[in-house]
Amino acid sequence: MMSRGEFIALIAMMFSTIAFSTDAMLPALPQIADELTAVEPNRAGLIVNTFILGLGVGTFVTGPLSDAFGRKVVVYWGAVLYIIGAALAFLAQSLELVLAARVLQGLGAAAPRVVSLAIIRDLYSGREMARIVSIAMLFFTLVPAIAPMLGAGIIALAGWRAIFGAFILFALICTLWLGLRLPETLAFENRRPLRFAKMREAVHEMFTHPTVRLSIFVQTLSMTALFSTLTMVQPIYDQVYARGDTFHFWFGAIALASGSASLLNAAIVTRFGMRRLVTAALMVQIVLSGGMLTLLLSGSEATFALFVIWQFGLFCQAGFTVGNLNAIAMEPMGHIAGMAASVIGAVATVVSALLAAPIALLFDGTPVPLVATVLVLAVAGSVLMQMMRRTEIQDSAA
Repeated sequence: MMSRGEFIALIAMMFSTIAFSTDAMLPALPQIADELTAVEPNRAGLIVNTFILGLGVGTFVTGPLSDAFGRKVVVYWGAVLYIIGAALAFLAQSLELVLAARVLQGLGAAAPRVVSLAIIRDLYSGREMARIVSIAMLFFTLVPAIAPMLGAGIIALAGWRAIFGAFILFALICTLWLGLRLPETLAFENRRPLRFAKMREAVHEMFTHPTVRLSIFVQTLSMTALFSTLTMVQPIYDQVYARGDTFHFWFGAIALASGSASLLNAAIVTRFGMRRLVTAALMVQIVLSGGMLTLLLSGSEATFALFVIWQFGLFCQAGFTVGNLNAIAMEPMGHIAGMAASVIGAVATVVSALLAAPIALLFDGTPVPLVATVLVLAVAGSVLMQMMRRTEIQDSAA
């Protein structure tokens, strides 16, 4: 039986699959565009969105599958899909095949991300479970800071296709570690058969509950802003500010610094409440994006320093919104918590990926499309949060 320290390290590695699979690709976008889509270079950014799309679809089914067939077997099959997707992308001679392979990779990546939480729940409960998750997530926050640098290093040594080789090695290490060192955590007698009727009823219940429905919508808008930024930020650094060579350092530093938003949120959420913090984060984003867009459209110089500040603010917004919105949506759904978590994650991820894909194609050599998009999304999210507030007031008065 593995020690607690080894268990936390394994869970942290499983958590990190998604961040590594997205952020390590960012430095490769210019080379992929040159080789596979030189006429329409903006299409290279779809490599991020298609992975997220597959991830969202996989999130919906992975949890119920692991409840029915056991944790480890679902991780094994997820690893098979992930490795096949990475191998196809490595060999692909067209962008379309790379994008299809990335969808397959995303489907596979859903397994370690979702099942790792289920494994923790199988072995721990209460405060000890929260402690394990917190420690693992602390390591997870470091991945966005180092993944672009790892990607840039791999590209420098062996080219952009070698990144997919690194994904295969990562998946093999993670899966073998799990298979050899951790026993199955879900006993056969505790497994629950798949019941699609129950899944359908759960989805209907969630989307007919006003607060749950609105929180999912706002989370989708927030994630769309984040995914749109991930697909556009590298071309902006390269083409607008001529800092493509140092992009991975800037991205890593901003990602690491913005992790403080999650720590601050954890410290103050019990005092101010989830809805107020989400609303405040969106209002701050409206001010930042509105000011940035005004500067860009007025013809004044939007310096690199200002863009870095704006990007930092957007990453911080994610720290104050996504987790709180998940908690808001889950609060009335305690009786179907597992299914609710899968549905919330799947819907928000799939829809945001679909929205971010056409937004990525709007890049015109300036930050204007991205900043304008984030402003519109923040305004829409703020309006929905006000609707949520009115709904809660009406319910409390009834």
